[in-house]
Amino acid sequence: MASGDLNIPEAPAIEGAQHLNSGKVRDLYELPDGHLLMVASDRISAFDYVLDTPIPDKGVILTRMSLWWFDQLAGLVQNHVVSTDVPDAVRGRAVICEKLEMYPIECVARGYLTGTGLNDYRTYGEVCGIALPAGLQDGSRLPEPIFTPAAKAALGDHDENVDFETVAEKVGDDAAAELRMLTLAVYAKAEEIARKRGIILADTKLEFGRRADWTTVLADEVLTPDSSRFWPADQWQPGRAQPSYDKQYVRDWLLSPASGWDRAAGGPPPPLPDEVVDRTRAKYVEAYERLTGESW
Repeated sequence: MASGDLNIPEAPAIEGAQHLNSGKVRDLYELPDGHLLMVASDRISAFDYVLDTPIPDKGVILTRMSLWWFDQLAGLVQNHVVSTDVPDAVRGRAVICEKLEMYPIECVARGYLTGTGLNDYRTYGEVCGIALPAGLQDGSRLPEPIFTPAAKAALGDHDENVDFETVAEKVGDDAAAELRMLTLAVYAKAEEIARKRGIILADTKLEFGRRADWTTVLADEVLTPDSSRFWPADQWQPGRAQPSYDKQYVRDWLLSPASGWDRAAGGPPPPLPDEVVDRTRAKYVEAYERLTGESW
């Protein structure tokens, strides 16, 4: 699918900032001093489409949650945030950040088996070249967290799971080892924090970049429901799909007869009804409040 097929709205003009590009959720601008302005919209995507219906406050929730997590991880890895003093038009949903050379790798850590990892396991008995024990089910906890990277695809295409050797070929042995180490360290810290709050962090996707001095820096968003699977710990039951604090409710509705959408036909999904919007927003708010301990 080409990026033009994603139905991404035109990014709003922001005085003093030059629009660079837009993804499924974020709009990126360059500021006169060379820093970047990263704006989280209320857009939501599913099945490689940006839906016509936004989720109110989603961009603010994602930004607040990322900033909270960056604070929790400050002693573990440096991050790209320079300031939260942003233009009024995007206040609360944007950060000013460093311009980095981004690694062409989605750095994924998995502590539980689900999603594309489960699909690969069922086909090959392994994930990203890592052999796993027999008999695991959807939602099974892994013997230990694993690094399961993916090669970044063009916007609108699927990222491709790759093994560690492929990462090393792309970025070099030392950088690959550092990315694996940092990814697993961030996951371990975040998983511990989430568990204390009654939430299982099943997996998470991280992005890293490097400065001119080759310092590796945590970038983009971090540990939000858009980039991570959060499950209520008291409802965890391997062998089935788990209840989650993310947009799974949207996916489930789109695949239900109620939506009237035939995914195989190739047309875009329909607008979301108010009930689905409200319940999806509530999931994001609940994840934020339970993880941070702050009231929305």
